[in-house]
Amino acid sequence: MFPVRQHWLCKALGCYDCCIRCIGAVPYPSLVATLLCYAGMALFCGCGHEALAQTEELIETYFARDPKDFEVMASFIKYFQFVIYGLASFFFLYGILLLAEGFYTTSAVKQTFGEFRSTQCGRCLSLTFVIVTYILAFIWLAVFAFSAIPVFFLFNMEHTCHNINILAETTPSINQHSWICMDARQYGLLPWDAMPGKSCGMTLAAICKTSEFHTTYDLYIATFAGAGVTLLALILYLVPTTYNYAVLRFLGRKGIR
Repeated sequence: MFPVRQHWLCKALGCYDCCIRCIGAVPYPSLVATLLCYAGMALFCGCGHEALAQTEELIETYFARDPKDFEVMASFIKYFQFVIYGLASFFFLYGILLLAEGFYTTSAVKQTFGEFRSTQCGRCLSLTFVIVTYILAFIWLAVFAFSAIPVFFLFNMEHTCHNINILAETTPSINQHSWICMDARQYGLLPWDAMPGKSCGMTLAAICKTSEFHTTYDLYIATFAGAGVTLLALILYLVPTTYNYAVLRFLGRKGIR
């Protein structure tokens, strides 16, 4: 149906071959890691920022009567919210740099563009990204563990409220479950001299039924999941980055520069 002599068909075949070669140069592991990194940071920063704001309202309303008892925690929350802004900007730029480095090393390894060769500067740059990504992965592992603390606190609080509700249904006496408490001071949220610092019995069960509690709990779970996705993205970055650097170093030893 299409004459072979037509020039546009030959040009189309040439474009098709060029597209195949370009697709072969795409660093798919780095691309997937970049998408995971952006998704994880969006969850961590967005949900974490809102969770901190909800935590301030929850602790100040139900666990601290004197505003002075909550000054340290409020200052920490505001400081960490600014840190979240910086983390979002840093990982956005670093993800772009790692993706660009992935395109560079993939092209150098596969020699997709003919005379393209890796240089000593390029190999040093790849090694720098490998070292920085390793350091970030270890740091983010600590952030991932730290983000589990509020989830653990709210999980214990929900479990305690569940026990109180069971006791309230099975025992008629109020004193039977009034000794069951949740102390925010034990988790470092308030100083030890804060009053009341804890909530007990049916008061605690009423707190667990509020929308503020459920919203804060869900936000911290999403923050914890976002930190885990970001950690996974950094690990995925390490695999192709380390492999590509090793290949570039091998090519350098073989005299391909």
